[in-house]
Amino acid sequence: MANLIIVESPSKAKTLKNYLGSGYEIIASKGHVRDLPAAKLSVDIKNDFAPKYSIVKGKEKLVKELKAAVAESDEVFLATDPDREGEAISWHLAEILGLDLDKLNRVTFNEITGTGVKNGMANPRKVDIDLVNAQQARRILDRLVGYKLSPFVSQKIRRGLSAGRVQSVAVRMIVDRENEIRAFVPEEYWSIEGKFLFSRKNISADFYGDETGKIELKSKEEADAILTRLDGASYYISSLKNGKRTKNPAPPFITSTLQQEASRRLGFRAERTMKIAQELYEGVNIAGYGSIGLITYMRTDSLRISEEARAATDEFIRDNFGEKYLPEKPRYYKSRSNAQDGHEAIRPSTVALTPDKVKDSLSAEQYKLYTLIWNRFVASMMASCIQNTSKLEIRSTVSGEPEDKYCVFTASGYSVKFDGYTVLYDMGDSDEKSKLPDGLVSGEAVKLKELIPNQHFTQPPARYTEESLIKTLEENGVGRPSTYATIISTITKREYVERKAKQLVPTELGEAIVNLLKEKFKNIVNVKFTAQLETDLDMVGEGKEDYIRMLHNFYDDFEVNLQKVKKEMEGVKIQLQEDITDIPCEKCGRMMVIKSGRFGKFLACPGYPDCKTTKPYVVETNARCPICGGKVMSKKSKKGYTFFGCETWPGCNFMTWDKPTDEICPQCGKSLFKGKGGMLSCLDEKCGYKVKAKRKKDKED
Repeated sequence: MANLIIVESPSKAKTLKNYLGSGYEIIASKGHVRDLPAAKLSVDIKNDFAPKYSIVKGKEKLVKELKAAVAESDEVFLATDPDREGEAISWHLAEILGLDLDKLNRVTFNEITGTGVKNGMANPRKVDIDLVNAQQARRILDRLVGYKLSPFVSQKIRRGLSAGRVQSVAVRMIVDRENEIRAFVPEEYWSIEGKFLFSRKNISADFYGDETGKIELKSKEEADAILTRLDGASYYISSLKNGKRTKNPAPPFITSTLQQEASRRLGFRAERTMKIAQELYEGVNIAGYGSIGLITYMRTDSLRISEEARAATDEFIRDNFGEKYLPEKPRYYKSRSNAQDGHEAIRPSTVALTPDKVKDSLSAEQYKLYTLIWNRFVASMMASCIQNTSKLEIRSTVSGEPEDKYCVFTASGYSVKFDGYTVLYDMGDSDEKSKLPDGLVSGEAVKLKELIPNQHFTQPPARYTEESLIKTLEENGVGRPSTYATIISTITKREYVERKAKQLVPTELGEAIVNLLKEKFKNIVNVKFTAQLETDLDMVGEGKEDYIRMLHNFYDDFEVNLQKVKKEMEGVKIQLQEDITDIPCEKCGRMMVIKSGRFGKFLACPGYPDCKTTKPYVVETNARCPICGGKVMSKKSKKGYTFFGCETWPGCNFMTWDKPTDEICPQCGKSLFKGKGGMLSCLDEKCGYKVKAKRKKDKED
């Protein structure tokens, strides 16, 4: 063996093998091989927060294989992902395997193509210790908050809760928005739509105001006053302005905008988007090409595009759309001021590999996301869309009134003169009604068909969706784009937030945690404070801030406040309304409450310690028992596994691991259950009906 390359994932290893050939052995670490053990804090606070790392459980055999491979190799290259997390994995590998950190043994690939791999291997460097320290600081910071604050929150509200450094801010945003909605008082307003006719052409225009300027109609009485004023009026086109405007394409994707657009256009959750994007980056087996990475690295907030990619894209546009679809000057997009410029924007690795060419080699989801990325990128390099615009003003005249007394109706519209980039990617953000009719002439009379008054009410702010929450997190500098998917996944799995259609709604539990943190740990849920920590972490990554000093600046005050709050709230317990049931305690009659234990939820008497009655917590399903027709209940085994059984147990001994459904057996009319492989089955032994379940599109997707 001559050269060893260590990557993170097996699929990436397979793709690299396609380009590097037999002279290289490529092994995947399958993510982190060393981390802070989860069983304890694993940070020596008194020794400047020294982390106590250990081999990740289950990776011991892999580490032995890596050490053996290193011993047999002439050269070892660390080729983990090109970001802060990947840098840390490379550093951990170097530490474990005894590699020289002063050696040029770190290689990165912005894209896993022939060119990308060649460039990466030709430019090895040292492991970037500043980036490693930034990752360590984030890991330690999150561990300190999680392991110090979570037990306190669990003790005061409910067992098994967590309070994360960034996730708590995200929940606060959702809770604050819900409070805004509750406090919102709708205000009435009115509009008047005018339907006009000019030379047998229909025109729709909205009431704007009168000779004094714009008028806001706040009530029916005000709207009726305008209608009375216009009774018997005639109308003419008082102004017609034609113009031209240029619409420029949106920039290529960065991590956050990819997640937002995939949510808006494809209905993908952020976690799902990142998983598919990772597959496209690491490599897909494409017929005729072998295993190839289809997109550049997907964790980036830079809008930079390589000149090589620009040239290839210009040539593609010229050959496939024509010279006129190229902009007069090359487009250069400006990244946000706090963007990390280590990677390019997200783009197809090879623009010539159009979505249609690779469709047969991709899954349906991979094809949809690749098409989105490909279209957005190519469109971003194309000429602008040119639109002809028109703005129309219609005035009223009333017989017997002075000419300087009138009401005004306005309308606007546009037509496309040159489609430009929209031939591929239209943002769909125009709010104009439609194109105005041709042949309109200023000064010409128009005939009124009808005036339509409409009542409206102001609307409360919209609840967050994944798309809008990600946008808000980014705008406020909370978290990093690569963490947004994990943040949203965590707060929903922990039931601090629930999804209703596409909306994110706080639960009572989520609100209780936020209220507690807002009162006692203001900085933890303070948006500006959290954003400043992100800036500090970026400065550590740039070598401009010492990470140990940064940790002290945060933790020393945090620990003092934590001890103070513990004393203040000694003996205090926050009871959630959602935990109180209508099930009476068999011994004392109090209504039992839902508690969380080692193996899940159970019912307990709130009179503890005077009354220590407990009983299993079961959830009713919509299914009926196939043996006796009783209700099927969701239950927990002693080891915490969910199973389903009849409510009449032990009278009826029906039990199954298969999940009850709302569907009915077409043969016998009993409930169907979903088992392994998505098979729907009737569990009545006399029937035996089975069918492969049809995949239903998730409503939230």
